[in-house]
Amino acid sequence: MIELPKGTKVPNHIALLPDGDRRWARAKGLPATEGHQAGYRAIQEVIRASRDLGVHTFTIWGFSTENWERAEKERENIMDLVRQMVKDLEKEADEEGVRFYHLGRKNRLPKDVVDLLNGLEEKTKKNHKFVLNAAIDYGGRDEILRAVKRIIEDGITPEKLDEKLFTSYLDTRDQPYPYPDLFIRTSGEQRDSGLMPWQMVYAEYYWEQDNLPEFTPEKLREAILDYSRRRRRFGGNDVEEHLGFNPAVVADLEVRWRHQLSIGEKEKFRDLVIRYVKEHYGLSKSLAKEAGMAMAKALVHGKEKDWDKAKVALEGLYGILQKTLKLAFEPEVIARIEIDLWNPPSHKATEGRGNEELWREYLAEKFRFSTFQAAKSAHLAYLANAEVTKKNWEKARWYMERFYQALKERVA
Repeated sequence: MIELPKGTKVPNHIALLPDGDRRWARAKGLPATEGHQAGYRAIQEVIRASRDLGVHTFTIWGFSTENWERAEKERENIMDLVRQMVKDLEKEADEEGVRFYHLGRKNRLPKDVVDLLNGLEEKTKKNHKFVLNAAIDYGGRDEILRAVKRIIEDGITPEKLDEKLFTSYLDTRDQPYPYPDLFIRTSGEQRDSGLMPWQMVYAEYYWEQDNLPEFTPEKLREAILDYSRRRRRFGGNDVEEHLGFNPAVVADLEVRWRHQLSIGEKEKFRDLVIRYVKEHYGLSKSLAKEAGMAMAKALVHGKEKDWDKAKVALEGLYGILQKTLKLAFEPEVIARIEIDLWNPPSHKATEGRGNEELWREYLAEKFRFSTFQAAKSAHLAYLANAEVTKKNWEKARWYMERFYQALKERVA
């Protein structure tokens, strides 16, 4: 079973727009039905994994109001998968404590499908541990229009209508977590296509490049970790404060210790690293010395290309930072990524974008923001380190200060 690092902020509600079944099938020379079958299997694994990871509510969009325009055979295949979903969920709903909700219209679905959906809703209505929403014949605008029509039919006057009352007419009414925290779309498409527009106003978006059949529980874990790194303000101020370092001071210290490391001045190098750690992470004098010594050892071992010892020393450094900064990272993971930066694996490019991708991964994991948000900092870090390699110290300092300024804009 996959696990999350301690302290990960798990979304209460994930909404998944599964996309790419047909694309996946076409790429493999298979009919669309094979793609839908493979996608269905992937969805089942991901939904179960979401419960294991602590997600309470999971919404899956299975069939949109626009999907009626697809070929009849494909529509029939999707309805067969809906029938299969109900049968599969009936077997585990009570055991897992899952309550099922259908989102969308029922008046256009085949009667036997409607009967199955109604039966599953009735059978699971006393379950409270998890919620599974299946959006079938669902459209976001359609949901709002249906809500408005019912409000009019009930004779609600404009002065009585507010957000709370309007929400009670939506398909997600009476759910403990009706608002998605995290929206995921597979296949690299970057739009929500109208899924739950009222409910998703504050959702975090995550774009998955792979098609649905390739979206695994491990990829779900990565999406949750990416979500956990983000700082959600909901229109207000930060509830968390992180690092308040001075970019110019930290950049100057880093360039100086890098210079001392390159010329072998070990005593000055260690002193500068300790000061750097103290300034950068805001540690106490004693903790800065302990963490700085671990970092210095790692850097020396790295210079000697003793990667195993360097990794052990880095894990010591990040173990201290994890306890002090109270961020949900894994010291072993960050240490591995940093070693990859020093000694890139053969499957990752050592120049240009490949190296920047490593920097994005490293900064996102270390400082708890998304890889998208890490792009600017990663680019500047790459440029700074390129100048360090050339021993252009003044130019390196210029890029380094801008790197730390961009980083502070994210973490301060």
